Amino acid sequence: MSELVVHPTSTAQWHALVSEAESASGCILKEELESYLVFLLMRFANQPHMLARVLAMDYLEGVSASERNRREKLKEVGDHCLLFSGLFPQQAERRMVKVSYFVELGRVAYSQTAELTPTQMASVYADLAREFVSLMDILQAMRALQGSQASLSPLQAFELWRETGCRSAYQVIQDLTDAQPLHAGPGGGQHEDGGSNLH
Repeated sequence: MSELVVHPTSTAQWHALVSEAESASGCILKEELESYLVFLLMRFANQPHMLARVLAMDYLEGVSASERNRREKLKEVGDHCLLFSGLFPQQAERRMVKVSYFVELGRVAYSQTAELTPTQMASVYADLAREFVSLMDILQAMRALQGSQASLSPLQAFELWRETGCRSAYQVIQDLTDAQPLHAGPGGGQHEDGGSNLH
């Protein structure tokens, strides 16, 4: 666990933690995405009840809402999917879905939010969709920096790495098995001859 450094404001504290997790994960965000993540974490710190949300229902309500409400509801789905996949991936197992379910739902929600946003924020939501896996990696690195137990089981790590190219999942595989995955990303989990992707 890294040494605790106290910063003058909670915003500065969260920003320092995100910056440290960026370095640990090897994922460097654009300033707009870094700020978005900092303020998302600050909001979540005051809303722990969000873990009870049923995201599929939230998504369905979002797509059927009026345009203004649709944008806000879809943004919330994206935010919650990002927090689930990055900080609470064990929730996937409890809900009997893969972690990549949160990744795909979150990407779609942010992408649709971008399409519904007429302002400069549209590009931020588009970037959130595009960089979702990097953001998830940073949040998982944040857990590790705080001394939390590994958040992914070996099977979850393998599936998440194979389906999304997640760096933190790759690291879990290496730490547990000393294996060297050969391909990453969607559909990249097997050799062309159908053999194993671990050596």
